[in-house]
Amino acid sequence: MKVEALIFNGIAVFCIATAVIYGVWSHEPIGTTALALSAGLTALIGGFFWFVSRRIDARPEDRKDAEIADGAGELGFFSPGSYWPFGMAVSAGLMGLALAFWYPWLVILAGLALLLTIGGLLFEYYVGQNAHT
Repeated sequence: MKVEALIFNGIAVFCIATAVIYGVWSHEPIGTTALALSAGLTALIGGFFWFVSRRIDARPEDRKDAEIADGAGELGFFSPGSYWPFGMAVSAGLMGLALAFWYPWLVILAGLALLLTIGGLLFEYYVGQNAHT
C-alpha cells in the first residue's frame, strides 16, 4: 500500500501547488477552495494508506523483487452473477438526480431504494436459495 500512499500524497501536493498558483493568479475563492479541499481529501486517503501499509505485511505489489506468481492464489469471493450492484447504481443515480433538482419525495424514495439494494447485496448469500448452510 506504500505505492498507493505515494500516488495519493503526490496528488495532494499537486493540488496544493495548483491551489496556491490558482489563488494568486485568479483571486477567485471558489476554485481555490475546491482545490484545497481536493488536496485535503487526497491527503486523507494517502495518509490512511500509509498508516495501513505500516501495519500489514508487505504485499507482492510493494516489493521490488516480486514475481507474478507471488500474487497468485485466492483473492476473495466475488459474486459471479448478481443484479444488486445494478440496482444500487440506479438507486444512487436517482438519489443524485433527486438531490440536484431537490425533490424531497424522490430523495426519500431513492434513499429507501438505496437501503433496500444495499441490504440485498449484503445479505445475498445469507438468505434464500443461495444461503450458506
